[in-house]
Amino acid sequence: MRALAILPLISLPLVQGIPASEFQTVLNEIGDISDFTGGLFGGIAKGIGSAAKQAEKIFHGGQEKVEKFFESRNNAKKAPLTLWLNGGPGCSSVTGLLFELGPCSIAKQGEGVTFNNHSWNTHSNMIFLDQPVNVGYSYSNDGSTVNNSPVAAEDVYAFLELFLDRYPEYADSPFHIAAESYGGIYAPNIASVIHKKNTQLASKSFAPVPRLKRINLHSVILANGLTEPYTQFGSIPDFACDGPYPIFDDPSGARCEALRTKVPTCQRLIQGCYNYNSRFTCVPATLYCWSQLVGPLQQTGKNPYDARKQCDRQKDGQLCYKEMSWIETWMNDASNKKALGAPPDRDFASCNMEVNQAFMGQGDGMHNAALLLVPLINDGVRLLVYAGNADMMCNFMGNEAWVAKLEHKFHEEFSKTPSSPWVTLDSAGNVTFVNVYEAGHMVPFDQPEAALDMFTRWILDVPLSLNATELASRMTVPFAGII
Repeated sequence: MRALAILPLISLPLVQGIPASEFQTVLNEIGDISDFTGGLFGGIAKGIGSAAKQAEKIFHGGQEKVEKFFESRNNAKKAPLTLWLNGGPGCSSVTGLLFELGPCSIAKQGEGVTFNNHSWNTHSNMIFLDQPVNVGYSYSNDGSTVNNSPVAAEDVYAFLELFLDRYPEYADSPFHIAAESYGGIYAPNIASVIHKKNTQLASKSFAPVPRLKRINLHSVILANGLTEPYTQFGSIPDFACDGPYPIFDDPSGARCEALRTKVPTCQRLIQGCYNYNSRFTCVPATLYCWSQLVGPLQQTGKNPYDARKQCDRQKDGQLCYKEMSWIETWMNDASNKKALGAPPDRDFASCNMEVNQAFMGQGDGMHNAALLLVPLINDGVRLLVYAGNADMMCNFMGNEAWVAKLEHKFHEEFSKTPSSPWVTLDSAGNVTFVNVYEAGHMVPFDQPEAALDMFTRWILDVPLSLNATELASRMTVPFAGII
């Protein structure tokens, strides 16, 4: 097994409501994991979190306790820093780590891991974080949980401040948030908190807080995300009946017509959620839209994450990919759990359905997270939205449509910009949309080389349409991607 460069890993229980001046990190070395080399640490951090209640929260992720932090394979000291989050809500970012874009990929039957030539840590330092609390091996000592994205975002901000306090050498690194699926709601909330806190720290009227750092937020990357449900749920009949991989054979047939009749009620309920921002308006939208628009697609036997494939859940698992069960096997291996410092009596699951239901019970996924991005874009933060064109869950049509509608200072320019070749993209100012052909919900799994190319160009602020010769002239280290 080729050795990977892994920086120390930190276990960061977050104690909510603690004064900023008191946060600290205490590290203790933990055991080795045979498939990896590098410093592995576990410890405690007292830090800033939501003041809603005192609750010790312990984040785990990757193969080690809390977050898995991988140094860039190229020029790590000058490389950007990227936080990766999977969605759910309630699903572990170990999926991204071992199934999509991490330095290693899960081996068959969960018997180990293999080296990933297309890992996103080729040109970026990477953090894979399990959140909110109770996802993966994360837990709360008093059993409390989080049930909405704004509160979860405050916890992630606290984690980032603690991380940068422990590793100040990354405090000035360009920082990117990349999030998939329900991460399309997580990431705008997290980015919004960072932006607001950065503004406060820069304000002369804001009392200085020792050891709090400005997070150098450069961009938000949304991967096949759910971000603006009004537009995205409205696009489902178009994708299912007229998309590149039709779910139903007859666009004017009874099933397509029945699906289209559900859109007005769904959008009316979502608009009520937008208007009143209450669980009493958002939960009905959640229940109706998912059951009436997504439910019929799931009943077809198609893989909801890739319309090109069938899904036999008895054979492929509830998430339609055998690799998910392999990951759980590897993560629950007794020797690996001991090395991770994970509680021996706690089982790892790819998704925690209790967390999922807690968020759904608040109607969290029916809020318009896209609006949170506008002030960031106007203030110079870049936005990349990409979507595989075979994904049923968060299809490319809906993603492209909400990006085109978003009112920011580059809106007019974006609306007039024709698509240009890479795979297919629209770009203007700080905003770029990419439609990735022959890929489903997990683009880095389906198109690993293309995904790495796109990500690398983005974090290095190189145009996606730049040809290989021009690209090579801008690189200070060999470029890993499509050349």
